Amino acid sequence: MAALKALVIGMGVLIVAGTVTLAVLLVQRLGAAPGGGAPSALALGEPEGSRIGGIAATERAIAVWVVRPDGERVILLDPSGARRIGEVRLRD
Repeated sequence: MAALKALVIGMGVLIVAGTVTLAVLLVQRLGAAPGGGAPSALALGEPEGSRIGGIAATERAIAVWVVRPDGERVILLDPSGARRIGEVRLRD
């Protein structure tokens, strides 16, 4: 009976240790910053009086709808390097 009691206590300790290890690994992986992220500031170089009308993102591009005094445009940005990859003029 003493051997069974020791076995149950040993297994309980293993379950607790495994749960703590799993929790620590999850916190470390969720809290890790992804490498090579986009810069925090980006200037689009639009003229005075322009404003952002909307933003949409896909896996390959970030689309920024810009309302300018001379017309509306959608600027396409590369999310990995945050560089301009295209522009669509909606109204001139």
